[in-house]
Amino acid sequence: MLVPMRVILAAADRLNYAQGAFNVNAVAQIKAAIEMHETFRSPAILQGADLANGFMGGRVDFMNSTIEDKRRGAKNIADAVKKYGQNSMIPIAVHLDHGKDFESCVAAIEGGYTSVMIDGSALPYEENVELTREVVKYAHARGVTVEGELGVLAGVEDDVSAVNSTYTNPLTAIDFFRKTKVDALAISYGTKHGANKGKDTVIRKEIPIAIKECMLHERIDGFLVSHGSSTVPAYVVEELLALGSELKDMYGISVDQLVEVAKAGINKINVDTDIRLAVTRDMKEFFNKYPEMKTSASIGEVWKQLDAKKGAFDPRAFAAPIMDTIMYGDAAAQAADPDVARLMTCFEAGAKEAIGPLLVKFGSLGMAPQVEMVTLEEMAERYRKAGI
Repeated sequence: MLVPMRVILAAADRLNYAQGAFNVNAVAQIKAAIEMHETFRSPAILQGADLANGFMGGRVDFMNSTIEDKRRGAKNIADAVKKYGQNSMIPIAVHLDHGKDFESCVAAIEGGYTSVMIDGSALPYEENVELTREVVKYAHARGVTVEGELGVLAGVEDDVSAVNSTYTNPLTAIDFFRKTKVDALAISYGTKHGANKGKDTVIRKEIPIAIKECMLHERIDGFLVSHGSSTVPAYVVEELLALGSELKDMYGISVDQLVEVAKAGINKINVDTDIRLAVTRDMKEFFNKYPEMKTSASIGEVWKQLDAKKGAFDPRAFAAPIMDTIMYGDAAAQAADPDVARLMTCFEAGAKEAIGPLLVKFGSLGMAPQVEMVTLEEMAERYRKAGI
């Protein structure tokens, strides 16, 4: 069942675990992610980044996505989540990651997302507050959860980039919650966007602890989120290097640290890079195992892209020849072309490998029954009664 993200975060907060939130860029990944969460009876948060919406709207050069691309892509992602999750026994939220502006958030909500993030962290503080509050007003009237961001994470992910981090001030976080009425807040406390978090990075868990203590003291009902938290499994990187990839400086946040912050007030942990790495490795292994596929009329061009772009690990870099299947998961087309169907198993297997262990380690295993099943209409009425 699709639910607003707020009820999933509420369960994580109440029971002191963290919910993994996983970015998806293909219908096959959505299918696999839902199946993996169902296997572990875990609630699910599936995320489409702002530019992932553009990509899933057919814009291969997604860095140049238009609002129309994002509208199409948001609907494609939400439709796929509904297809595979609407009748599921687990609660599922579909969340916009790093919404660039008000229009991007509206596009996601109109497409069927049950939660959106508006990232105003690069703006002056009062402008961030104003923008976030406007998104909250629009989204809450429709029962949709809103996540904001305060502080700046270093690193690069799609069109989000910064050279240096600016840690979130706990007192400013309290003011932000009060002024915006936002449901959740992404904070900066030492994590980093992209595949290079820095070797032996130590995140500052005292920051979420301090913010959470202040929230409890001030009776603020909200949740904290960790961005830039992929673990970048070393074994997957090593396998990619053995397969000919040319990757440098690939360091993630250690799982042990993420488990610690799951007990220190962080209710959602975002993971993206891990899935990208596992899917790309699986594709390379597939073509090595079945070399005849390198000259396939339907997927041979994917191999050419993989072979040419040795420094890339994002599957979107190689996906142009199979975009229809990426966007729509067209079962009929896959059945008619077994080569495409076989390649899509790489997208599914890589996603499952990246997601499954983290559901267990973060603590959401078996927690699906603990989440209140609430519709967007019911949540909208709660917001209305609470004046938010």
